[in-house]
Amino acid sequence: MVDLRDRSVIQKLFAETKFDAVIHFAGLKAVGESVEKPLLYYDNNVIGTITLLEVMAAHGCKNLVFSSSATVYGWPKEVPCTEESPLSAVNPYGRTKLFIEEICRDVHHSDPEWKIILLRYFNPVGAHPSGHIGEDPRGIPNNLMPFVQQVAVGRRPALTVFGNDYATKDGTGVRDYIHVVDLADGHIAALRKLSDPKIGCEVYNLGTGKGTSVLEMVNAFERASGKKIPLVMAGRRAGDAEIVYASTKKAERELNWRARYGIEEMCRDQWNWASKNPYGYGSPESNGVMK
Repeated sequence: MVDLRDRSVIQKLFAETKFDAVIHFAGLKAVGESVEKPLLYYDNNVIGTITLLEVMAAHGCKNLVFSSSATVYGWPKEVPCTEESPLSAVNPYGRTKLFIEEICRDVHHSDPEWKIILLRYFNPVGAHPSGHIGEDPRGIPNNLMPFVQQVAVGRRPALTVFGNDYATKDGTGVRDYIHVVDLADGHIAALRKLSDPKIGCEVYNLGTGKGTSVLEMVNAFERASGKKIPLVMAGRRAGDAEIVYASTKKAERELNWRARYGIEEMCRDQWNWASKNPYGYGSPESNGVMK
């Protein structure tokens, strides 16, 4: 593991190995933390990416798949979000993704040899079906499903639901949840697309194209796990959008990619991971491949 801001280390890596393409996942991603520590996020996410791009260019590697985020849409006025929807990031984390997208467009515009695909993730959940690889957040989880799984294994007493008075089917926020395996397949499709001589700097949404409420996800997890998830209803969090889900037509058409898994499979695999590794990779009998 290296720090992308450490130019000497990245230079050494590229000098020792010839890379045809780079998939850039690295970055900080907690929205709340980004509000508290914006400079940390701009330094880590933006400066790290600039360093990577400079080293890639110096070594003639000009094929990039970048992990962007649906947070670049902010609070969408219309759903589903298409790649042409207005962009309006509302927190420092989202702005780092938006800035990096613009940097990538500028890099391609200045040097058409660059081929760049920007993937706007919606809400990744689930785990590898083997139960060996899953999400193990440090500290208090920032996302719904890791919190749900920690309640299910007894690490937390209840799930706090922020807002049950939205104009949705059950009053809770609606998001587009995507299985991590589908997300991984989307990256493979993006890498293949980089071989298209017509590709320049393109953006694609990766989601299911379906909105699912918080309570619907909790209910699906209860069915998958056989565990009851106690709920505590709380007020809305500042900055949370009501409904956000993707249009995936462009990815289906141009990447020949479509999400295959629904929320039942997402929750099944999430529970398989959590039940085998209740304390994440630090579990006494963890089946995880990472320690």
